[in-house]
Amino acid sequence: MKYLESTYCFDFENDSVQNLISEFKTDTLSNKEKAIGIYTKVRDNWKYDAYNISLSKEKYKSSYLVEKQSGNCVEKSIILIACLRALGIAARLHLGKVKNHIAVERLIEKFGSNELTPHGMVNVYLNNKWLKMSPAFNKSLCEKLNVEPLSFDGENNSFLQQYNGKGNRFMEYIDDYGHFDDVPLDFMIKNIKEHYPSIFNNNDKKTEFKL
Repeated sequence: MKYLESTYCFDFENDSVQNLISEFKTDTLSNKEKAIGIYTKVRDNWKYDAYNISLSKEKYKSSYLVEKQSGNCVEKSIILIACLRALGIAARLHLGKVKNHIAVERLIEKFGSNELTPHGMVNVYLNNKWLKMSPAFNKSLCEKLNVEPLSFDGENNSFLQQYNGKGNRFMEYIDDYGHFDDVPLDFMIKNIKEHYPSIFNNNDKKTEFKL
């Protein structure tokens, strides 16, 4: 299955990814237990950061991303997919567009919108079905926003935090771009330029953004 293969971005043979999954490389754990464990580890070991964006392909390799301390939704999804594939569990990148409704002041200031695109999540194949999960928001950030962190039980989808602890709308999916076997950088660049033209400041050749 192609969703088990190493690719340019999901280069899971590297030592960094192998070290990350070392505790799960055992026959005593089921694939379900491995998926739950590595999902939680990736969710919380990298802080979510939506304000650093790269358009350079090499910056989307799992071997590069695991060395960082933070990442956006796509970057953290890449790390998780590489880990899952390294453990022999089929996984793929799924992209869409979301709208945030809480703590959006900085988003609107930097992006000109409270919509985030492309938003990344993970499809994982367990027990003969594809499940959706999102490792984007680390537990400490969720506590700060009064939002329950997304847990993954290996049996149900876990990709959307609709409401916070007070019952107020937190986020919603407003578009679905489908799934990909590797990182579709050309599509992502086109998508970012269409939705956030102001961040380029008439410089289409710029590849790194710290907003």
